[in-house]
Amino acid sequence: MPPLTTVLLVDDDATTNFLNKLLLTRLEVAEQVLVAENGEQALRTIVQACLDPSAMACPQLILLDMNMPVMNGLAFLEAYVQLPLAQRQAIVIVMLTTSLHERDLAQAQQLPIAGFLNKPLTKEKVAALLEQYFAP
Repeated sequence: MPPLTTVLLVDDDATTNFLNKLLLTRLEVAEQVLVAENGEQALRTIVQACLDPSAMACPQLILLDMNMPVMNGLAFLEAYVQLPLAQRQAIVIVMLTTSLHERDLAQAQQLPIAGFLNKPLTKEKVAALLEQYFAP
């Protein structure tokens, strides 16, 4: 399978971002891995990356944490659905979290996410994710 153009990691934990970026880079999952520390940064990244064709490539995959300061995962998803369709049509969003309260799970299922993964991200979880959403 050819590598994805871009993956966006959205998590407020610098160590988690470092380890996930290292894993994705070693597995050659994407040509570039972008990092945002909260939902607000992630939205800015998407708007910049997906609006201007000469800018960096629009993420094909977003791994999104639920609990973050400034803008959490649910608030990001609620803002994300307000973006023009052209900016969000080819993006697969997977919630990557340590725990999910039933209330959050119910709310998240009403929003455009492809699925949920428990932290930590592993080689096996990445392989399954790619197979499920990006296999030809």
